[in-house]
Amino acid sequence: MSDAPIIAQKAPYPTEIEAGKTYFWCACGRSQKQPFCDGSHKGTDITPTKYTAEKDGKVWFCGCKASAKAPLCDGAHKAL
Repeated sequence: MSDAPIIAQKAPYPTEIEAGKTYFWCACGRSQKQPFCDGSHKGTDITPTKYTAEKDGKVWFCGCKASAKAPLCDGAHKAL
């Protein structure tokens, strides 16, 4: 299995989050529960990214796995 992330989608995942809750963003692109980890990274050197919400609301989690601001989208998908 490759250690390079797979592009899950070339767009962010708009997601409602809850203040104080911790989320584990899929960094490998293999999860069937995008944008969150389901353990599909096992067998690679990629690990999920922990994200704790500071406030309730909507955030845009990266779907292309190329964001410099991971786990949040920075628009990198537009260049893919």
